Amino acid sequence: MRFSERYGYRSIRELVQLDSIDEPLRNALWNALTIFVWDKARISTGMYAGYYLSSAANEPLSVLCKRLWLHHFKLPLDQLDNNWKKVLPYLRNHFYECQWFEAYDFVEFVAQNYDGRDFLPRFTQTCNAHLERELSAYRFVDGVLTRITEQQELEEVDQAVTSAEGPVRLHLRRSLELLSDRDAPDYRNSIKESISALEGLVALVLGSEKGTLGQLVKKLDDEIGLHPALRSAISNLYGYTSDEGGIRHALLEAEVIKFEDAKFFLVVCSAFINFVQAKR
Repeated sequence: MRFSERYGYRSIRELVQLDSIDEPLRNALWNALTIFVWDKARISTGMYAGYYLSSAANEPLSVLCKRLWLHHFKLPLDQLDNNWKKVLPYLRNHFYECQWFEAYDFVEFVAQNYDGRDFLPRFTQTCNAHLERELSAYRFVDGVLTRITEQQELEEVDQAVTSAEGPVRLHLRRSLELLSDRDAPDYRNSIKESISALEGLVALVLGSEKGTLGQLVKKLDDEIGLHPALRSAISNLYGYTSDEGGIRHALLEAEVIKFEDAKFFLVVCSAFINFVQAKR
């Protein structure tokens, strides 16, 4: 992780790819297309040996290319060359020169229109692994690229990391650091740091090293008044993260913890911290 990311000099909105695709992610998606689609092209033998779309062995690729020309590029079919070695450079040039959202359009179109055997689940699983590693805000869900991170969520985390005090800020930054490490993300400990930020907030507001969220909620209720539903929701959240049947003894011991799990706790804890600080 770079210095600017490790010490919080880049905001969460710059770390998560919401309205962009950087070079490593674009390369990763192209490589997935290469492995699962482009490399499936088969050479024709005989007098006219070569990689031709008209070859029976290349029918799935030929169908995909025709669909791309007709429905994605909206080009005349007579401009689709039969020689795959000429078609591939065109596809590559488009993918690397188009805007970030057009690259996602292209990947999604291929996912939905290539008829290779066992293609879709393996392709989307591989793409999702790349998207998660490179901190994209999007994932394949049932063959459709879907945004899993909203701008408002990023703003909540950014505000909390920037404005929180003392240990609360340190824990949030550490949570973000563990979540956004592209080489070795640690989602389990990211969740722990988000929870520790909540505990730090309790101590800060109560002016003591120890305290419970129940005490904090009562203090807030006495000072500003809380809607009963909100008071209950805050208490339940902390109970879920703290008791023996909660996050530390269930989710944190689960075999697999994903980016979405860690992001959820970072966003929720950040939103609550922002709420409390605004009311103090």
